[in-house]
Amino acid sequence: MPSIKFIMLTIIGCGLVTWLSRILPLVVLKKFKIPKGLMEFLSFVPIAIMSGLWFQSLFIQHLGHMPEINYQNLLASLPTIAAAIISKNLLFVVVTGVISLGLINLLF
Repeated sequence: MPSIKFIMLTIIGCGLVTWLSRILPLVVLKKFKIPKGLMEFLSFVPIAIMSGLWFQSLFIQHLGHMPEINYQNLLASLPTIAAAIISKNLLFVVVTGVISLGLINLLF
């Protein structure tokens, strides 16, 4: 059984690594002028990451077999996509997705 000191040091260490990995790039890049073309390219990164995560959640992988469609996530995606198109507000989209998936899990 790990001691409380070990657990606290682990939590603090993980927090420090997480904080540094998010803050250090901002501090370093602040000193350099980033070309406009690179900034335009980087503006698509969040869209690509979110699309990849969303697409991955639509399928259930079984090794050696074709993936199956995760119908609950697919159904929850429909109102979430509609909320994204209508509102263009990330917080509203996330809340809509969480509520949609919660209701679908409750009903099925």
